[in-house]
Order: sequence, then C-alpha cells, then structure tokens
Amino acid sequence: METKKIEVIIKDLTQVFFEAGDLSIELRNKGLTKNVKKDNTPVTNGDIEVNNIILNNLKKISPSIPIVSEETSENKNLDLNTFWLVDPIDGTYDYINNRDEFTLNAGLIINKVAVAGIIYAPAKKRMFYSYGNNISYELNNSNEKVLNNKNIDKNNIRAVSYSNNLKPEIIEIHKKLRVKEYVKMKSSLKFCVIAAGEFHVYVAEPRAKEWDIAAGHAILKNSGGTVTDLDGKEILYGKNEFKNPGIILKSTADL
Repeated sequence: METKKIEVIIKDLTQVFFEAGDLSIELRNKGLTKNVKKDNTPVTNGDIEVNNIILNNLKKISPSIPIVSEETSENKNLDLNTFWLVDPIDGTYDYINNRDEFTLNAGLIINKVAVAGIIYAPAKKRMFYSYGNNISYELNNSNEKVLNNKNIDKNNIRAVSYSNNLKPEIIEIHKKLRVKEYVKMKSSLKFCVIAAGEFHVYVAEPRAKEWDIAAGHAILKNSGGTVTDLDGKEILYGKNEFKNPGIILKSTADL
C-alpha cells in the first residue's frame, strides 16, 4: 500500500479517535459498567462502545483490510499478513480508576510488519501517529509536530516501566543501558513518550498481546527509535494467539 494512501487513512482516523476519546471520558464521568473477561481482565461499556466506533469507521475507511481487535473474536483464527490491530482502550485499570494514561490504539500491519499507527490519550489530550515513511507526529492544535528524539544525553537515561518493582533481569538490562531513573507507566503511552524523547527506554518480559504494542511500535520505529525482542530481533505480527515476546523500546538505536 502506498504511503500516500496510508496517510489519508490515518488522517481520517484522527477525527474518529477524537470523537471516540470524548465518548470514553463522557461514559466514565457517567459511571462505567464493569465486567470481567475470561482471562480475568476487566472490560467496561466504554471499551465496547469505543471499539464499535473504531471498527465501524475502519470498515468504511479501509474495507479491504481485516481487523483484529482485543474486544472481538472476528478474524482471530485467520493466518493474516496485512491487517489492523486495535486495542480500543489500553490501560483499562487506569481508565476505570480515573487516571489519565489510558489510550485508544490502531496499528496497521503490512506483511506482518508494523507500518503505521495512531494512539490517542484523551484524558491528556495527546495524539500521536505515523503513516510510515520513517516519520512520526504528535498533533498539537491542528499542527503536526515531527517527533525526532536523536539528541540524547546518555548520562541521563530515563526509563518507563510496567511496575515499580523491577524483576532482576530487567534491572540488569537497565544497568547495561545506563538507566538513571524509571517511572511507572502502564499503557501504550510509553511508546509515545519515548518517541517524543521524554523518556528513552522500556523493557518488559513477555506479557502483552500484539494489539497492545502494534500502533506504538509503528510510531516509535518511524520516529527513529527501535522495538525489538530481548535478543534484539525484529518483532513481527500475526503470531500464534497474538502473543508477544519480551520487548525492549529505545528512543534511538544508538543507546
């Protein structure tokens, strides 16, 4: 698919994500209906309604591209090469508990590679996206700000982490990367703040699913950062049960 066509699709999605983000806040303010899924993770009416908005619009905007979403069973048993990966609300615990780091996500996979994506953090009013072509943006008041994070003080490396209590193997990787401090951050916003150069590193053991990382992978990679497994190998998509390996995010390959 040509980059220009992807650009049109992503730009169409920005308004969809703004509207879905507004709805997510509105529903939370009214009081969410909460349930527990088979995997013992929470889901709310906000997750479902945001999912419906994103999927309905993706089907209109790019009708030939299959969609895999965390919140539906559709297409999950297919062997896919080119498809959308959608996580309507990543960071549901934060969403439920009135915190502001939850995000809306859609990543475009082409030939099993994360090519383009969009992430919106509605409580923070921060939107990030990439159409590919080695460039990523943050949208500020209708202005596209190019994300370029290559000027890094290697004596002041800051990391984000999934937990305040790091496992020994993650501590060792932090030491090798000369991490001076880390801050807990659960949602895909971590990809965005690393792409923006506000933080520089994230390391995690195998835990997330592909829809948790696809959009952020495209945004960070196209900003000049890297997303690999713990052995430095490329992460591809459409794996069995959409499971991820452990991952390392870097704001630049020079780290």
